[in-house]
Amino acid sequence: MNTLKNKVAMITGGSQGIGAAVSAALHAQGVRVAVVASSSVDKARSVASALDPECKTARPFAADVRNPAAVREAVAAVVRSLGPIDILVNCAGVFEPSPAGSTDIAVSDKMIDINLKGTWNVINAVAPQMRERKAGRIVNIASVAAHMGFGGYAVYCATKAGIVLMTRALACELAPLGINVNCVAPGNTATPMNEDIRTKEEMKGFLDFMAARTPSGRTYSSADDIAGGVVFLCSAAARAMHGSCLLMDEGFSAGM
Repeated sequence: MNTLKNKVAMITGGSQGIGAAVSAALHAQGVRVAVVASSSVDKARSVASALDPECKTARPFAADVRNPAAVREAVAAVVRSLGPIDILVNCAGVFEPSPAGSTDIAVSDKMIDINLKGTWNVINAVAPQMRERKAGRIVNIASVAAHMGFGGYAVYCATKAGIVLMTRALACELAPLGINVNCVAPGNTATPMNEDIRTKEEMKGFLDFMAARTPSGRTYSSADDIAGGVVFLCSAAARAMHGSCLLMDEGFSAGM
């Protein structure tokens, strides 16, 4: 039995990468999806129209998750257009190096503002309607970098570790109200964000190193792989899961 059919989902970061894959995977389950891009509604429209050319069951929106007012406006627009939000998937995020002593404050602030505060801003805007209906699913995107350190990426690791603990704390708060809050922690996943790493000749040594320590032999998962985990957490099959972090990293963090 498909328990997701006719639900309404809001997916931030939905115009590319994991967010676009999640939008497609949920739509394939009969979910009406709000594809939210960070700045350009045209980018969101390209994803939504590919799912539904008439943009009725998949609709485009844009909001900078760093701006609480813009987020509230987007949430209101989604509700007016598609109905109350049953599912929230927070995929908006950025990944940049932050070596100690040489990182510009704008770089670290951007990661904190989008990855951590942005996730919170959207949850803060959507949670009241889920509380009122005593139902809902919230899935946050963390990272394998929340579970192990990566030299030169301290700020990114910190923001994603924050997502894991935010998820657990929210589960304690919202589970009694019938709201499931969980997260997915992808490992290396092939997205536009890391295309240069995967394709540039000068990165071959790094790729060889990554391949050598990935037990599954798949150095990069596909965005569709991660989307499958998100769909599971949104489904009735995951009703017993509250505050969990689903690690999907091809065994990367398991050890050598």
